Amino acid sequence: MTLAELKRGQQGIIKDVSSKSIPLKLLEMGCLPGNAVELVQVAPFSDPMYLNINGTHLAIRKETATHILIETATNE
Repeated sequence: MTLAELKRGQQGIIKDVSSKSIPLKLLEMGCLPGNAVELVQVAPFSDPMYLNINGTHLAIRKETATHILIETATNE
């Protein structure tokens, strides 16, 4: 499952990040494998996505979120 598939309020753990497709700034802000992630809110038209990653709040584009693989607690 990718980060782009999360539903509002759903949580997961980042499993893999395609570093070639992810801006370095996101990696520096904690978007790394093993970190917890929660989808807080989605803007109109589903872009951008507002996330909480290990206590850091950030907004990313849905296109970027498709390159971040996660595992949810329910293994959806």
